[in-house]
Amino acid sequence: MFLDFKSEVESLLHSALEKCGFKVEVGVNSLSLESSPHSDLASSVGFRLAPVLRRSPALIAAEIHKSMAFSPGSASSVDRVELAGPYLNFFMNRDFLDSIVIQAQGTECWKGKMSQKVIVEHTSANPDGPLHVGHIRNSVIGDTLVRILRKAGCTVDAQYYVNDMGRQEAMVVWGCDHYKLDDSKADHAIAKVYIAANKAVTETPELKAEVDHIIQRYEAGDQEQEAKIKCAAKYAIMGIEQTLHRMNIRHDSYHWESTFVRNGDVDRVIQDLQKTGLAEMEDGALQLDLSAFGFEKKLVLRRADGTSLYTTRDLAYHRWKSTQAERMVDILGADHKLISSQLRTALRLMKIPEPEVVIFEFVSLPSGSMSTRRGKFISADELLDEVEKQAFEEVTARRPEESEELRRSIAADVAVGAVRYDVVKVSADKATMFDWKAALDFEKLSAPFIQYSHARACSILRKVGEIGQFDPGLLTGENEVAMIKKIAEFDQVIDRAGRELKPHQLTTYARELAESFNLFYRFSPVLDAPQELKASRLALVNASRNALRETLETLGIPALETM
Repeated sequence: MFLDFKSEVESLLHSALEKCGFKVEVGVNSLSLESSPHSDLASSVGFRLAPVLRRSPALIAAEIHKSMAFSPGSASSVDRVELAGPYLNFFMNRDFLDSIVIQAQGTECWKGKMSQKVIVEHTSANPDGPLHVGHIRNSVIGDTLVRILRKAGCTVDAQYYVNDMGRQEAMVVWGCDHYKLDDSKADHAIAKVYIAANKAVTETPELKAEVDHIIQRYEAGDQEQEAKIKCAAKYAIMGIEQTLHRMNIRHDSYHWESTFVRNGDVDRVIQDLQKTGLAEMEDGALQLDLSAFGFEKKLVLRRADGTSLYTTRDLAYHRWKSTQAERMVDILGADHKLISSQLRTALRLMKIPEPEVVIFEFVSLPSGSMSTRRGKFISADELLDEVEKQAFEEVTARRPEESEELRRSIAADVAVGAVRYDVVKVSADKATMFDWKAALDFEKLSAPFIQYSHARACSILRKVGEIGQFDPGLLTGENEVAMIKKIAEFDQVIDRAGRELKPHQLTTYARELAESFNLFYRFSPVLDAPQELKASRLALVNASRNALRETLETLGIPALETM
């Protein structure tokens, strides 16, 4: 849709630039094309060329405009090109607008043409307890990117990297040997023994040697320790999965740290890094000196006792991932900035492709900080329970006549939408605070507002049944045209969010799409319109419903048909 229009604009510009003898550097948006309140697409390429040509941007733009081989009817999507000072403004033609309405009646137009194989690793929480609010942002950003990339046309493997060789898991096993698991949800039960074990080791430091012994035996391949650790980790992950599934999040594959130790990949990574001449022994540990790359802190590759570290195993994991996909995407918290930079530098030294890293700042609640080790945290389960409770009260106030079963079903879907949308709507690099009152506001620009817009479109269509024959050329009102153009933007938003790895761009589009639909519905009567116009407006309602559904589902938010 919009990408077809943009492609034609790019072709027109390239031809004109070639005719003028102007050259622009090849790169991202080299034609300086941007959305504009004055046109459907605008180019400020004159500003880019001005320093090279030593002429004013307005004169350059005028020459490009004059050289443009364009006349009305000569392009399949462009209606006209207007010169506005240093800007070139491009407008869609009527045939293209009509084609958007027709395409949006079906399902084919929503899938992009990207064809890359991508691995997105997200969540990967230690299997020592339940997910907390901090994990939620990782999971929601990761899953939303998985959905965006798939919608863009990529083949995506959503991976969970299981830390089964760290001290945390050894502490869980020690705890399970000394304390009994209760009958609470699996990940919560594991957290209780983990917290108890930490308390015991803190109070009796000599117990630390027992935990260290578990780590050493497991890395050496001790079958008894392997069985215990795998059992405890899988039990915790079972509980974590239940929470993730509740938020419409699923992983395609799980990869265990120990795999890369057992198959020799970790040893090969260490050997390759030693060949760089930057690895050195210090206090019995093998460390990588990256000071030449701006890092004061050395990267420890192997402890003095011979065991590997998380980062060393992570390097081996990334080497393997680089053979499985064209793009690797890691979702990491802000506390991983240093280590992720060191990891990418080490990969570069080994001439291994680097991952694209999405660093997110943390989401918080008014109640304060969270820590699994101290046992003071707000779990994702508690948050979801509270939001669902609030959602049920709101749904009941709006739909008291409905059965409790239906109200609870709607409330569960509204709660998922509220959490996912509110968490991802802010750019990942900015900290955010989750406010469930604002997140559940049906009247304001929140997930329920967007879900309600979809439900409203469904309700209109249910009342009429078949749309019948329609003429999209009758949709000439200001809000009708604005709605058509907003629908057309879907593929561009998906493409850009997928390439830039910025899922918040889709939440902005979702809000704007719902706003446009509500304006269209308010100022363009549908059910009371004359018959011929009614069919055309119903077709636009259907196109809007489909666009809202695709947008909500790509955000992992249930597209409710009734609220």
